[in-house]
Amino acid sequence: MENASARNLWGDFLDAHLEFVDEDAPRVGHFCDNEKDANRCAELVMKDIKRATSHSLLGLQYREEPMPKIGDFFVVTDWKGTAKCIIRTTSVKLLPYFAVHAEHARLEGEGDKSLEQWRTTHWDYYTRELEPFGRRPLESMIVVFERFEKVFSR
Repeated sequence: MENASARNLWGDFLDAHLEFVDEDAPRVGHFCDNEKDANRCAELVMKDIKRATSHSLLGLQYREEPMPKIGDFFVVTDWKGTAKCIIRTTSVKLLPYFAVHAEHARLEGEGDKSLEQWRTTHWDYYTRELEPFGRRPLESMIVVFERFEKVFSR
């Protein structure tokens, strides 16, 4: 783990939870593709408001990132890479974009938590995410809906 802040937080977590000492080092990163939203999402996770995220399956595939799995740990950072907390995946569901419902939007905890707001912001994000690969989002594209719990913070 190259990020010293994340490495220190992970070490503190392991000191408090020896049962996970044999776990591989978790992935480290921030939510979103801009500083304002990344920092806001980190705050929402810290406050236990944001308890889910939605990946585009195509984006994961094009970036060759692994699919989230139940039990995965992830160190959430702000935009600058300062570790804020550790989350653990509790469920993963694949569904088409058009099938995302209000409960998903509420669990993501962003904006006014409405489905309308979720659709607007995520469509914009998926458009920016897929554009470098010559793709665009579709109503039928698969969304990887990941629920998580915050398991550690300072």
